[in-house]
Amino acid sequence: MSKESRKLRRRERREANRMTWARKMREEPGVFWTYVILRTIVILVLIRSLFNGHLDNAIVCAFVLLLYVLPRFVENRMNIEIPSVLEIVIFVFVFMAEILGELDSYYLKYEHWDTILHTSSGFLLAAVGFSLVNLLNKSERVRVQLSPVYLAVVAFCFSMTMGVLWEFFEFAADRWLLFDMQKDTVLSRIATVDLDPTLSNTPVVISGITDTILELSDGSYYRLGLGGYLDIGIYDTMEDLFVCFLGAVTFSVIAFFEQRSEKRPLTTALALHKGKKPPEEAPAE
Repeated sequence: MSKESRKLRRRERREANRMTWARKMREEPGVFWTYVILRTIVILVLIRSLFNGHLDNAIVCAFVLLLYVLPRFVENRMNIEIPSVLEIVIFVFVFMAEILGELDSYYLKYEHWDTILHTSSGFLLAAVGFSLVNLLNKSERVRVQLSPVYLAVVAFCFSMTMGVLWEFFEFAADRWLLFDMQKDTVLSRIATVDLDPTLSNTPVVISGITDTILELSDGSYYRLGLGGYLDIGIYDTMEDLFVCFLGAVTFSVIAFFEQRSEKRPLTTALALHKGKKPPEEAPAE
């Protein structure tokens, strides 16, 4: 491809983006202004992070800005329309998770912040899984009509799979980058077979733990002072998967009953659907 052709393609993409947002402002003002306001806040946080020398925070902001253009990419390139409600929820969810949760430490300031987000993600990911299969149901190229039960099961399985993959990502970040994304839990009682002197796989229960003392490699000691034993992430992981399960089940059950009725407010508001018009072809050179 020649240099002139690449320039022409870039101009065409910029014009397509401009027309997309012009249509959003006219037909979906809620989506447009949510995007503009949150994107502006993220850019300001990015500038502040760079000014203060917080490169890690700046990277998070850049990641959020990238996520914010994905819905538009999907609509333009894949000829899929994202409902206004779902698009607004995506923008707000990303802002709550990354900007408020990570940069403003809401995960530590508010006890149930992480739980709320993981429950919501389970619900929304089930909606995405439902949409992907439902698009096949409505496709003229696929001569298969999937039952409401199958749609609900696929939506649930998709959500749980994404939830597990996210926990894999968190564990990898903690294991190799020491990010501590899987937050710890302070316990006053533990049970472990590693302390069983008979090696008979009998768990030894230790109750009433009030503190933990670490012995470092240099022979020094460090008292945690947290009021108990420090669990390393397992409780947080299992709680995240459980609330993701609840969110996925909730959407899947609602979607099942809506598919069996004529009124479908939830799946209509959250489910993706094919664009009204196919993507415009690039003009011939």
